[in-house]
Amino acid sequence: MANMSTLVKQVAILRNSSVTLKTFVRHKNTGNNELVLSSTKNNVTTITMNNPKKYNAWDMALTDQLVDKFNKAANDQETKVLIYTATDPYFCSGGSLAEFLGRKSPKGLQKMIRENNERCFNIFIEFPKPIIAAVNGPGIGSGTTAPALCDIILASQKATFLTPFKNLGVGPEGCASVHFERILGSESAKRLLIDCWKPTAAEAKEIGLVAEVVPHDQLLMRAQELGEEWARSGRERIIRGGGDVEEYKKINAKESNDLAEAFVSAEFLKTQLQFLRKKGKHLSIPGAVLWLMLVTRPAWARLL
Repeated sequence: MANMSTLVKQVAILRNSSVTLKTFVRHKNTGNNELVLSSTKNNVTTITMNNPKKYNAWDMALTDQLVDKFNKAANDQETKVLIYTATDPYFCSGGSLAEFLGRKSPKGLQKMIRENNERCFNIFIEFPKPIIAAVNGPGIGSGTTAPALCDIILASQKATFLTPFKNLGVGPEGCASVHFERILGSESAKRLLIDCWKPTAAEAKEIGLVAEVVPHDQLLMRAQELGEEWARSGRERIIRGGGDVEEYKKINAKESNDLAEAFVSAEFLKTQLQFLRKKGKHLSIPGAVLWLMLVTRPAWARLL
């Protein structure tokens, strides 16, 4: 445990009876300020997550830009329809917790997760114009739940869908606790949320999650074609399953709060440590932070 003890000393500071965790990891700049791209053609705006080196994960830098692009498209009179897609090979690998570890106290971490998760899904729930999700590759976590909040999902043959919340020891997000059963039925919702089933694009079409499966090189062409059709016909925004904006905002708020609580739970911390151990990374700085949070949890949990 010598290495672990050294790492723990580097990241733990006890102050005013609360646990403040710090790491000395340098967070590298991606070298690309345009983590989210936006372009408009024939009244159809395409918003593209553009951080392929990080599998288009929803980290703070990307989500800040994503929220900004969605807000601009919502207020742009030229935009009648939105396409939501990503740069290959992944669509989105879900939320990114690693950047938060050690930079916030457990209470601060909980607050940041709750607020960021809620605002990210609210941009889909509140968006006033039709959204076409063009899923170009694997979608994990929010890479599945956010497209499900769009009017339609067009999927590349390379797309897969995974909501591994149960395996992570956390609850659903993106209103999936209610929305999945409404749009897919109870059996398919259970397979996705409880069994953590990972359907292919074709399988996702069979259960009704995906509307069309398209050859990979034709995905954006088909999305643009459909978007222009919708723009000409004056199609209005529809939340699948008959969801109401205010109802879904309340569900999102509750799920975000539950998620924030789960992320600092003993079950989640143990699950993440086991995951790092399997990858041989349990002695890394994130591993040390998770270990320290777990062993000191009885002390700081009372302060949440």
